[in-house]
Amino acid sequence: MEWMRVETAEQLREAFAVRMEVFVKEQGVPADIELDEYDDSPAACRHYIVRSEEETIAAGRYRAYEPGVVKMQRIAVVKRCRGTGVGSFLLKAMEDEARGEGYRASILDAQCSAEPFYVRLGYVTVSEEPFLDAGIPHVRMRKGLAE
Repeated sequence: MEWMRVETAEQLREAFAVRMEVFVKEQGVPADIELDEYDDSPAACRHYIVRSEEETIAAGRYRAYEPGVVKMQRIAVVKRCRGTGVGSFLLKAMEDEARGEGYRASILDAQCSAEPFYVRLGYVTVSEEPFLDAGIPHVRMRKGLAE
């Protein structure tokens, strides 16, 4: 298993394929809101994928949110690979990259069903109540990235 920063249009399509499988087909997120301006190119934000034996099995991205804070987004793992450590492997790699770019904290909007996963990785829920994003309950979470 290896992670990589997306640098080509083909790799970006691989990330989109994972996201479409997870968010659109599985969870019913409308396809027209899954992709946004941060998906225009590999340079629009920091996109990452995880491959296992030549197959792309996970994707995620991050972007600057505010000075010193990065926002992790669109973290998705294909269903058959969940619970195997792929998601934490990807998120830790993304956090390391963000830390290397000088970010001191990470935020994300987690689906409520995934909140325990992020808590295990050091994130703390900061929203007072769940909110809907694409019709799915979410909470805002935060983690310091200082080593």
